[in-house]
Amino acid sequence: MRKALAIILLGIIGYYVLAVFFRIPFGADRILAGVAGKYLWEGVQKTGAVNIVTSIVVNYRGFDTLGEVTVLFLAATGMGALLYHRQPMQRARQNASLIVKTGARILFPLIILLGAYVFVHGHLTPGGGFQGGSIIASGFLLMFMSYRSYHVNHRILSVVESLAGTTFVVIGLLGLIYGYSFLQNVLPLGTANTLFSAGVIPLIYIAVGFKVGSELTAVLDTMLKTVK
Repeated sequence: MRKALAIILLGIIGYYVLAVFFRIPFGADRILAGVAGKYLWEGVQKTGAVNIVTSIVVNYRGFDTLGEVTVLFLAATGMGALLYHRQPMQRARQNASLIVKTGARILFPLIILLGAYVFVHGHLTPGGGFQGGSIIASGFLLMFMSYRSYHVNHRILSVVESLAGTTFVVIGLLGLIYGYSFLQNVLPLGTANTLFSAGVIPLIYIAVGFKVGSELTAVLDTMLKTVK
């Protein structure tokens, strides 16, 4: 009896699965249908950003992006709380070789420049605040691993992170005051495909880049100083 019921149940499930597949118009061009087409055709005109992904992340779903930045802040805060009572490493890290240290000194400013480029040009080319901030943090990680005495001032990082987060929220509130919704653009869109375009989107990505870079740098420095 149980086997018969199981076979019947599997048959019903299989029927509906096949029915769903047969209802999908395979081979039809549906890329520009629905919401996707609206974003692709109207995104540049309404936001001024030629990078459509950026216009969606920062403009159409900008409130969600603020939540993602907040999650990163909560993760960094939680890690700091866990490591707060741990003693710093008694044994200092060993210095890297001369070649590594020399290479780190040469690469560090280039990595910082690349990170800044990625989030400043986020509305023009692939990239953005999260990617640029992560690249900047990787530059500091290179210095941490190359020089045992290299550390950062956490008070400065805290100020940078706070100012960046406040800037993000203030820009969003300006959209509520002068526009229609949170993060609504309140600046001229400028000429598409130029650096000074897309309204508030570049400002938001710059704020996110500084926030992510400072938070990840602080996390890396704290972990290297306390984790044995």
